Amino acid sequence: MKWEQLTSEQQAEVQRQWEVISRGTVEIVPEEELKQKLMQAVVKGTALYVKLGLDPSAPDIHVGHTVVLHKLRQFQELGHQVQLIIGDFTGRIGDPTGKSETRKQLTEEDVIRNATTYKEQIFKILDPDKTKVYFNSEWLRTFDFAEVVQLSAKVTVARMLERDDFTKRYQSGQAISLHEFFYPLMQGYDSVALKSDVELGGTDQKFNLLMGRTLQKEYGVAQQAALMMPIIEGLDGVQKMSKSLGNYIGINEEPNQIYGKSMSIPDELMLKYYELATDMPNEDLEQLQAGLESGAVHPRDAKMKLAYTFVRMYHGEAAAEAAEGHFKTVFQKGALPDDLPVVELSSELLEEGQIGLINLLVALGLQSSNGEARRSIQQGAVKLNGEKETDVQAVIAIQSDDIVQVGKRKFAKVKLG
Repeated sequence: MKWEQLTSEQQAEVQRQWEVISRGTVEIVPEEELKQKLMQAVVKGTALYVKLGLDPSAPDIHVGHTVVLHKLRQFQELGHQVQLIIGDFTGRIGDPTGKSETRKQLTEEDVIRNATTYKEQIFKILDPDKTKVYFNSEWLRTFDFAEVVQLSAKVTVARMLERDDFTKRYQSGQAISLHEFFYPLMQGYDSVALKSDVELGGTDQKFNLLMGRTLQKEYGVAQQAALMMPIIEGLDGVQKMSKSLGNYIGINEEPNQIYGKSMSIPDELMLKYYELATDMPNEDLEQLQAGLESGAVHPRDAKMKLAYTFVRMYHGEAAAEAAEGHFKTVFQKGALPDDLPVVELSSELLEEGQIGLINLLVALGLQSSNGEARRSIQQGAVKLNGEKETDVQAVIAIQSDDIVQVGKRKFAKVKLG
């Protein structure tokens, strides 16, 4: 189909959809094919089938995960249909992307439990009426060994070793289990089974997404376009957002926690977060960017709006207003929160009513380890009853109702037990 064959109204609609779909993307392979698919969908009044595969290897979703989910939501708002694949079968292998060693295989119980939690969180973003959820065990479980051999014959070992993480492990003599080669094959076959028109993923998923195109061609199915989104940096502004690195904002976290963490986002990443991880329209984003560049909008105000937006998206308008009020009261005015958590401290941990400061922070759950507690003290982030504590060797004569604070967001009111 040629552009000239479309009416002016159809051309305008294709252009509108393209601007929305291409916003924030790193790469679309191939662009012309996706434009063709859009033109045909507009002319025929049909929906594109847009696929996202998720392996439920962990139960919680953070803002970094939502980048592709927001792009899917944009497709839905344009009238397209999302194919959400819960990789209950592939999840038992685990995606080897970015891994330096073979991943531990999940049990069926692990996968089902995590998948249930995933779905609950995903529909905070996606429209359930325009989302079809599949479990890829529906078709992969039925494969007999002859079909497995047939599938594996579609791709050479040399092609598999083009994958960067496999190459590094092979060259360094690290083990690659044979079953790991089947992960991209199975994920790619999902696109064959569902005849997907488009597949989304992060830039780290390029090999897997292109495998879907390869297998669709091998099985005589129209090839999908692959759309890759950037990997968003975490709160440290350097490494990708990750729960294990502690630089994440979980969408299921408490509103005050989401708001407070959002205020830690580096100024230079604010617009990226707005563009990739919120529902802000393009026009509003352009106005915000212009305001920041001209100085008409203060970075602090833009960040507070971002924090408000995150809480509103995942907990509702009322929760966002309350979280903003809490932040202003506690952190801008220096007051203590009304809902100060009371933490019981066992008297067995005390020696003559005293406890080491490091041990105190860990015992109250304000820090996860002695090392983390030591760093917080050295960085001047710890206060006892409003007074800063900077001595890692300090021994504290602790009493009930003492207030311990770490950073701007963690508080504990001590209750001796």
